[in-house]
Amino acid sequence: MMAKFKKFEEIEAWKKTRTLCRHIYKESNEASFQKEYTLMNQLKRSSGSIMDNIAEGFERGGNKEFIHFLFISKGSAAETKSQLYRALDQNLLTNERFNSLYDLANEISYMIGKLIHYLKESDFKGIKFKTTQNTEHKTQNL
Repeated sequence: MMAKFKKFEEIEAWKKTRTLCRHIYKESNEASFQKEYTLMNQLKRSSGSIMDNIAEGFERGGNKEFIHFLFISKGSAAETKSQLYRALDQNLLTNERFNSLYDLANEISYMIGKLIHYLKESDFKGIKFKTTQNTEHKTQNL
């Protein structure tokens, strides 16, 4: 699948996480969140970690490393969902906003899981191994 992406910005899970982060930042600017600086900061950091680790893993150029960073992203998505519950329990989010943000984080987690599964099944090792793979293929054909 990495061969189909030329840059991390093309990855749908990254795009959706960018949207999630925008919504979380908007929510955190509401007056109710201002008194809960620590939770607000953790929520921003965990949601940002989802997209940052997708980007970093992709840029590493190898499937094993990408998969490793995708697992970190998936963990950050779970952390974000847990923090959303904390915000709900403190009446910082309405049920409607909680459900909307939680569903988006859950969808992102699912997408990351599907990407991990695809990469694990793929024979493509990553772009940093592309010349090695081509050389091996040419050698085998001689």
